[in-house]
Amino acid sequence: MLNIIAGSLSVGVTPSTSSYESIATTTVGSGGTQSITFSSIPATYTHLQLRTSHATNNTTNIYFRINGSTTAAEYGYHYIVGTGSGSASAASDVSHVNTYLPLAYNSNPSNFTAGVFDFLDYTSTTKNKTIRGLYGQDNNGSGYIQFGSSLWINTAAITSLTILSTGGDYINQYSSFALYGIKGV
Repeated sequence: MLNIIAGSLSVGVTPSTSSYESIATTTVGSGGTQSITFSSIPATYTHLQLRTSHATNNTTNIYFRINGSTTAAEYGYHYIVGTGSGSASAASDVSHVNTYLPLAYNSNPSNFTAGVFDFLDYTSTTKNKTIRGLYGQDNNGSGYIQFGSSLWINTAAITSLTILSTGGDYINQYSSFALYGIKGV
């Protein structure tokens, strides 16, 4: 019965291959960097998506800053993480959008973390902005998987996005960040 229903739902439905458009891609060069900024983000999409493959030179976090805002009251986040041997969760308001891994789970900075982050309704001037992320790292069987979301309590359209590492550390060479615009609903 389920096969009949699934088959009838897919009749005449063609998957879209043009829903995502590349806006910009950055790969970190020799020596690393402390920040990456995507500026002048066009307001022609419904949502944004950031795809990452990154590592830091130390067991530090990477976070987002929207439109250069450092006002702690404008940001909040929560996450849940599983390590294979346990789990944890947390929530906070901070001076940046901290949707990345907490310090305790980034035990091997030489292994890259992969992540996908969606910035929903980024052009709306009537809504606060919601960011959701799914990311993880394999440390030869002792890595983690994490799901988090953040809130930027501001109704301004997102026009720039800065990615930073904490504590003065840097984002390693070969780390890659690709920003996409998502069309449609």
